[in-house]
Amino acid sequence: QMCIRDSFYRIWFRNFFLKKMEYMDYVDLKYRPEKDDLICEFYVKPSKSIEEAAGAVASESSTGTWTEVKAPERVKKISAKVFSIKGNYIKIAYPLQLFEPSNVPQILSSVAGNIFGMKEIKALKLLDVSFPKKIVREFKGPLFGIPGVRKLLKVKERPLVGTIIKPKLGLTAREHAKRAYQAWIGGCDLVKDDENLTNQKFNQFKKRVIETLKLKEKAERETGERKAYLPNITAETKEMLRRARFVKENNGTYVMVDIITAGWSSLQTLREENESLSLVLHAHRAGYAALSRNPRHGISMLVIAKIARLIGLDQLHIGTIVGKMDTPKREVVAIDQEIEKSIIRSDKAGHILEQEWFHIKPMFAVCSGGLHPGHVPYLIKRLGKNIVLQFGGGIHGHPLGTESGARAVRQAVNAALEGIPLEEAAKKQKELKLALERWKKIYY
Repeated sequence: QMCIRDSFYRIWFRNFFLKKMEYMDYVDLKYRPEKDDLICEFYVKPSKSIEEAAGAVASESSTGTWTEVKAPERVKKISAKVFSIKGNYIKIAYPLQLFEPSNVPQILSSVAGNIFGMKEIKALKLLDVSFPKKIVREFKGPLFGIPGVRKLLKVKERPLVGTIIKPKLGLTAREHAKRAYQAWIGGCDLVKDDENLTNQKFNQFKKRVIETLKLKEKAERETGERKAYLPNITAETKEMLRRARFVKENNGTYVMVDIITAGWSSLQTLREENESLSLVLHAHRAGYAALSRNPRHGISMLVIAKIARLIGLDQLHIGTIVGKMDTPKREVVAIDQEIEKSIIRSDKAGHILEQEWFHIKPMFAVCSGGLHPGHVPYLIKRLGKNIVLQFGGGIHGHPLGTESGARAVRQAVNAALEGIPLEEAAKKQKELKLALERWKKIYY
């Protein structure tokens, strides 16, 4: 029995140290990434050694495993390499050969797959990904993006104003359409479904689309402005495509989809189908915080945003800094710039890795979540004019109702763009005055 026990421990220790040596083979701090490498930055809280944990991440996300396995020399050449370790932050370079360049699920299964459950780490967060040109060129990116949306709506410079119909569930199709109409004539450019409204018995998808688009056209005639309705088509992929086609057949111009819960494969399929449909694709990020909210574990919203732009969504919820959601200012500003600019440089403002977007158009950033007119000056000052300011309760909860709520927002936008304090503008505009009295605080 002692011989069996001693043999067991010898094998265990041999495998343990071989595993440690195997992981260290993936650490090369002298390596300089090739131009075609995909680069990731992670925060790592190691169980023991940061070097071992870093090597374990690089190994598991590329060519390695938990024990020594004989492999041809060419396999080692395409292994991931940890090339930077600074405190708990590591950078890993992945050779292009590891990926199917047009396959988002496969890329994420590699760099954001098994690694989060490894014993060598206590916590791990994928902070950023830098995609090389040979991967970026495999994707079409947004069909419309900022310039296309502005052209469609004939709004050249100001921020777009949108609303989510509230209550988010419970209204009939007709009630929903009426509330949308009130928002449009009050001044909203966009009206959208909320993330969990799809095709319930009390408000069926097809009836809602027909009723709401009918009143959209009425609002356009009465206001002389272009309007858009964003029905939520989120469903199983084939059904989602059927719903997108139905919107197009009924002269709709937009659809929205819950990108996290729908999944990356379905988004790639939708974007391909959209070559013929030519619909603006609005991305709701419902579920993102399950991945990103923990600052030490998961996947950052920055990574999610970059993938959405790569695949080709036209608009994306990025947070608000203020409002009801826990969205740090640094993160929101970084995402806003990441989805809008052509080239991102690594800097202290929040951009972690450099990214060049080449042919990929910029996305519209959508600020949504607990907003009211008092937030408008702050958001425009910090995020600029290329944003969609989207209000739910901050429009429908106005003391005089939805139409007045929409008017109050447009009044706030106009005042902010003209450099007029909201308190001053409110003296001549009752809708804004009542909104500020209702929600009290103004942010500058």
